[in-house]
Amino acid sequence: MVEHRMIDVNGIRLHIAEEGEGPLVVLLHGFPESWHSWRHQFGPLAAAGFRVVAPDQRGYGRSDHPADVDAYSILHLVGDVVGLVHALGEEKAYVVGHDWGAPVAWHTAMMRPDLVLGVAGLSVPPPSRGPEPPLAAMDKAFGGRFYWNYFDRPGVADAEFAEDTRTALRKFFYAASGDAPGEIMQPMVDPERGWLAGMPDPEVLPDWFTEDDLDVLTESFAGGFTGGLNWYRNLDRNWELTAPWQDAVITPPALYMYGDRDIVAAFPGTPEFIESLPDRLPHLHRKPVKLAGCGHWTQQERPDEVNEALIDFLGTRR
Repeated sequence: MVEHRMIDVNGIRLHIAEEGEGPLVVLLHGFPESWHSWRHQFGPLAAAGFRVVAPDQRGYGRSDHPADVDAYSILHLVGDVVGLVHALGEEKAYVVGHDWGAPVAWHTAMMRPDLVLGVAGLSVPPPSRGPEPPLAAMDKAFGGRFYWNYFDRPGVADAEFAEDTRTALRKFFYAASGDAPGEIMQPMVDPERGWLAGMPDPEVLPDWFTEDDLDVLTESFAGGFTGGLNWYRNLDRNWELTAPWQDAVITPPALYMYGDRDIVAAFPGTPEFIESLPDRLPHLHRKPVKLAGCGHWTQQERPDEVNEALIDFLGTRR
């Protein structure tokens, strides 16, 4: 059974869900998600002999939502993982992340390899620090229409998503899933119409995302979206803060998985970057795992395949 509690970490309180005994596996969700996005992983990983812990990351769900935008930098987020591992009485852990949780996992492995037994990223590949701040680069490339730049505008996306939280999440999850029809489109936003205007609103949810799942997710955003959006508002600051790790190599054992209909994997230059990962990750477990027909919500859309790959990876590193 998954159990829940609050824990003091890195100067804030985090809500965590946990199950099992054995080596610690920390599961890190993305935007707009919560610990619940890992619901299909708890049982199988615990049964395989692991202690599984998934927090609501800072700014999400029942965890603290610091008011200061600067409190959501990548150093704070990595610090939360380090603090969580220690607060749980462990010295080392496997770290697994999806969407925004993946950069947190990758950076934890990069900055604290002594702490990380192995790292797995879903959807978002390892970081590659470009020559200029990412928000500025995307603004230049797409005239301010890329969704990062829209999310960066204080209070704008916050208000749009909070106006009808359930509808916003339903459209968001369907549009970025492998079930959405048509070609994979780049996530551009009309600043006047907003993010949700061009998204389809499904009459029936996909089998992997039930009405009950949507209820749980909607409730987790009762406090609004600002905490999660503040992660995006630190993208340029993160670029500055990570300068000491320019061209650093992620040395712990690594695994990368993504869907072939994932919008992130289709970002300009990303397919070529994914192909180069065997040369960039010296201890990559195997070639990047591509999941056919899977969209952005990797561990929810393809739980059996994700669990099989994770257990195979974690089991070889015990």
